[in-house]
Amino acid sequence: MRQATVTTQGGIPVSTPDAATPNASPPSRHLPRRLVQLYAGLTLYGASSAMLVAAGLGLEPWNVLHQGLAELTGLSIGTVLIIVGAAVLLLWVPLRQRPGLGTVSNVFVIGFAMDGTIALLPEARSLAVRVPLLLVGIVLNGAATGLYIAARFGPGPRDGLMTGLHRRTGRSIRLIRTAVEVAVVVTGFLLGGSIGVGTVLYAVSIGPLAQAFLRVFAVPSASTGSTVVAGATPERAILRA
Repeated sequence: MRQATVTTQGGIPVSTPDAATPNASPPSRHLPRRLVQLYAGLTLYGASSAMLVAAGLGLEPWNVLHQGLAELTGLSIGTVLIIVGAAVLLLWVPLRQRPGLGTVSNVFVIGFAMDGTIALLPEARSLAVRVPLLLVGIVLNGAATGLYIAARFGPGPRDGLMTGLHRRTGRSIRLIRTAVEVAVVVTGFLLGGSIGVGTVLYAVSIGPLAQAFLRVFAVPSASTGSTVVAGATPERAILRA
């Protein structure tokens, strides 16, 4: 059985079993399920990211940048996430990447869900509240990642940027992801973004969590009835619908 490589919203590559052909897609009868998975996943992703913000113990790499820019501009972090996502999507043009429904939805839904959840969450002051909030946020983020990637409606803007750079430069996805995320984290930190134990815990746990939930939420393929989440080759990191 081949292993397919999938890249999460946070840029973490995970592997899923690929027993079918690389281009196999879910049958049309699964469309309602896939749409529910897509928007539930993106909404929960935004909510889980808001929990990490509320915990105040460190954010995932891209949200370090978003928080830093929010501090600089006075905009909400969700609004900054949308603006940065749209700007990254523009970089797809020279990279000849093609967005899917999930790509465009990713830009807006996560940002709106993040701001909405932050507005609802009470202020967390003690570690007795902040630590569980962090842990639940990371696990929920893994579940959300499994939901929206398994729906197979296209990669997020940041994921597509990394795979596009991989195609254009011939460099490994791991190298490109590392370079991009180091630049993102350093820039965000210098602007006032939060780095801490949560950043490290997220980095080491989100891959295994996302991989486990991808298996749970995988949609059956049209060709064999097996559960396939992504194409067989790493450069097709997230299969477009």
